Amino acid sequence: MATQNNKEIFLGGLKKLFKEQWQADVLLKAGNSDKGATISAHKLVLASRSMVLKKIMESDEFKASSSKLETVTFSEMKHEELEALVEFMYSIDGSISSESFKKHVRPLYLAADKYEIPHLRDLCRSQLISSLNSSNALNSHGLNIIELAQIPFEKALHDAAFATIKDNISTIASSAEFKLFVVNNPYLSVEIMKASLIHPHINHKCRYCGHITEWKQLNK
Repeated sequence: MATQNNKEIFLGGLKKLFKEQWQADVLLKAGNSDKGATISAHKLVLASRSMVLKKIMESDEFKASSSKLETVTFSEMKHEELEALVEFMYSIDGSISSESFKKHVRPLYLAADKYEIPHLRDLCRSQLISSLNSSNALNSHGLNIIELAQIPFEKALHDAAFATIKDNISTIASSAEFKLFVVNNPYLSVEIMKASLIHPHINHKCRYCGHITEWKQLNK
């Protein structure tokens, strides 16, 4: 059985504190958490990662008594999303398990913005851009990527999603998701259609062999 070296023990100190709940002095609760389902954490760690959480815990309303720990409620997050956020904040190198990160990248992106955690926001932006394709550029499950880029406006994410939608407009425009998107985002929809008309993509499918030929027509 492999043993940890001194460096690994040192770097894993914060995670060990969290796992053992040693001297935990604050409770974290998600919006959908069952009664009594909380995550024990340390104010010092949270405050060092997030200026917003630091201000919350410094406020007059947030005063822990000797007999009861105060609770911070993350009403916009689900319990397992909050677990992923806490995992990130206790990491020594600002990392998170790949599976958890990919699964919760959108709520983590929003949390990074709300609680002012710039490094997490950078990681989420990169993950969203790298995973962008025509099937998730406009997605019916929750906020789609281009909407996400407006909260607040994030140019790199917006441009990547916009380009993907424009390049696949012939497929996306006929989808139910796009029709709903048009209703909720009329201005963005107009911009997408205007950009698509500059270099429209026309796909022709042969009725005999099924081969698809892409024609590009330039407006003059």
